[in-house]
Amino acid sequence: MGQGIATILSRNAEEITRRTGRHIEVTHAAVRDVAKAQGVVDSHALNVSITDNAASIVSNPDIDIVCEVMGGEQPALDLSLTALAHGKHLVTANKALVAMHGNTLFAAAQKYQVMFGFEPAVAGGIPVIKAIREGLAANRVQSVVGIINGTGNFILTAMSDQGRDFDDVLDEAQALGYAEADPSFDVDGIDAAHKLAILAAIAFGMPLKFDELLIEGIRAIQQEDVVYAKELGYVVKHLGVARRRETEAGPAVELRVHPTLIPQRQLLANVHGVMNAVLVDCDALGQTLYYGPGAGSEPTGSAAVADITDMVRALSGRKDSKPPGSAVGHILPPLGFQTNALIELPVLTADDIETGYYCRITAEDKSGVMASIAGIFARHNISLEAIRQQEPDALNAADESTDTLLPIVLLSHRVREAVMRAAIAEVEALASVPRAVTLLRVETL
Repeated sequence: MGQGIATILSRNAEEITRRTGRHIEVTHAAVRDVAKAQGVVDSHALNVSITDNAASIVSNPDIDIVCEVMGGEQPALDLSLTALAHGKHLVTANKALVAMHGNTLFAAAQKYQVMFGFEPAVAGGIPVIKAIREGLAANRVQSVVGIINGTGNFILTAMSDQGRDFDDVLDEAQALGYAEADPSFDVDGIDAAHKLAILAAIAFGMPLKFDELLIEGIRAIQQEDVVYAKELGYVVKHLGVARRRETEAGPAVELRVHPTLIPQRQLLANVHGVMNAVLVDCDALGQTLYYGPGAGSEPTGSAAVADITDMVRALSGRKDSKPPGSAVGHILPPLGFQTNALIELPVLTADDIETGYYCRITAEDKSGVMASIAGIFARHNISLEAIRQQEPDALNAADESTDTLLPIVLLSHRVREAVMRAAIAEVEALASVPRAVTLLRVETL
């Protein structure tokens, strides 16, 4: 990504200068492999000093803006705090850094009166942070729902379109470079959760609360559930959901990342492969969708250069030669809300989530089983939208002592998760239900 930033600044130098009023020059770069980076610099005829000592860059008095694209929490956090303390404006693409330590970094930026940009940390090159923070500033944001991890979306797209199993598609994603050798951050939902925590803070004017998110990945998604969802008119996507809720105790938010059924007619259902998309619902404007590449050297570099451009515009507007911090009065706070106006919205627990549900129940093919299951849902006041009995599983059908198993698929209307979980526990306790129930959430958007 560092190469993408340098390439864009070099290739589009004239256009960017017309926008900012100043020439932007990349003078230093800290890398792990100096020889490799020097080869890139030489091939592009760039006048950049290469070093493996990042500390020397963040304290260099001749540098105005620092871009952090190394990833991870450390040493990125210490280097970023040092850069801010030395009066450097900071741009980061590090979603983990912002999600886990953003509150600390924002406070440091305010203390040292410098600018802090993180557009490339969420959804790659899609300018969704600017859209919510600035373009939608007149609105009260009700919800932000997004496909914000390209690897997970690639896997689920292939499972749906090609009828393949999770493990098979994951192997391909790793071979193509979409997934790391250890794909945990992507397939277990951590990467998407980092991004959702950032989007929620910007949308609702609240501190970052990554530690309170509900996070579920896609490892457990079965091909049969993808097929059943399609038969019912739905697609399985890995969604991040941030939704404002009014409760008896006052305003609160749902913050959750998990596999979700969404209707095939929805635009989000038609986001395929490694692409990202974010759907924002506001009171004045209504729904808007932001779609594009969620990763890649130049797409993400585009977002970083956009932040750099904003900073240079602010610096160009100064009427004196005071330190860079004098520009702080000309820019927005990092989250778009005044720092002293952020509100501590409580995050609802999993029990208090309200959504629809997809249930796949594997039951013995006997008289009265369906009535027993329906009765349990009725006692819990769970309204069902659809009930479908699939063809018998016939697992171990060659064994005459084994009863034929029948998959039963149910779709519920919106209900509190605690109520649904209680009903499922009763269903699983039935002697005629020998397997755990598969439960997925449903969002009609």
